[in-house]
Amino acid sequence: MLPLFDSLRNFCFLLGKNVVEDIRMHRIVFCKSIIFRWFVDIEPQEESIKIKIQKNRKELQEILLIKTNKDVEHAKELIQDAYNSIH
Repeated sequence: MLPLFDSLRNFCFLLGKNVVEDIRMHRIVFCKSIIFRWFVDIEPQEESIKIKIQKNRKELQEILLIKTNKDVEHAKELIQDAYNSIH
């Protein structure tokens, strides 16, 4: 799972210069620095990676379990969309 986790982490930093990594006890949360609104919460688990994606405060979070490279590619699309939706 570590290579998939690192892939997602590096992708988040590539989204823009204003991405802030907030390391928490068992997970990493990525925010936009201007308004410090989080858009993705990544939590490694034993056999998967749990990802929570938030586009805005009014919508429910989307929760994904990542187990393969194919899952990562789908998650990257959703993460980029969430990042772009924060103004």
